[in-house]
Amino acid sequence: MPEVNCRQCGRSFHTKLFYLRKGYGLFCSRSCYYASVQKGKIVNCEICQAQIYRGLKQLAHSKSRKFFCSKSCQTVWRNQQYTGTRHKLWKGGWNVQYRKIMLGSGKDPICLLCCEKDERIIVVHHIDENRSNNFVNNLAWLCRNCHHLVHYDSVEKLRLARILRT
Repeated sequence: MPEVNCRQCGRSFHTKLFYLRKGYGLFCSRSCYYASVQKGKIVNCEICQAQIYRGLKQLAHSKSRKFFCSKSCQTVWRNQQYTGTRHKLWKGGWNVQYRKIMLGSGKDPICLLCCEKDERIIVVHHIDENRSNNFVNNLAWLCRNCHHLVHYDSVEKLRLARILRT
């Protein structure tokens, strides 16, 4: 058996002559073969600095040019980058205390329109639709479905107004 040098690591190994004629037998192991096939590069994780391999497609499609070893590292970075004024849904930093105000007012969390009692779906509605007006007389309990209808259906809005007048 002829002795050849591995194309990846340079280590000397024995292979069959038949493999060499067929174009095989160029690598000493599968790990050396797979290492030679990789065309990407080793990059550091942006958060923990762990070394990770990224392929050419992953390198080309990264918008931020930042790479992460796991979803948890990516989430840590994203939470640092897209919070507060840099978040696309930022609305001026209002402190959302109106749910606590309503719970402290003594009004039972029951939807005014459909009488739903499940607290997981009960939300606070601003009657005048001004989110900075957090007085108890401007707040009402609604379920998520009725809350959506009040904002987008004029009939439901009138129905709520009628209920609030009584």
